[in-house]
Amino acid sequence: MEVKIGVQYAPRELVLESAQTPAEVEQAVTEAMAKDSVLTLTDEKGRRVIVPTAKLAYVEIAETSNRPFGFTTR
Repeated sequence: MEVKIGVQYAPRELVLESAQTPAEVEQAVTEAMAKDSVLTLTDEKGRRVIVPTAKLAYVEIAETSNRPFGFTTR
């Protein structure tokens, strides 16, 4: 699953592939914002992304789509 995190005053968004479900990511974001602490997510390779909730602009949670490539027919 793909997670995009917008950070205030940053020109680019953070993008990571996570093995967590959308519900788990949503719960982590909600809990971090309720506690006014940091949002910590782990990507598929085990790397951690830590963002202070005070600097969050948005969090976009999307299922990874299998995009067709090459010559395909519909």
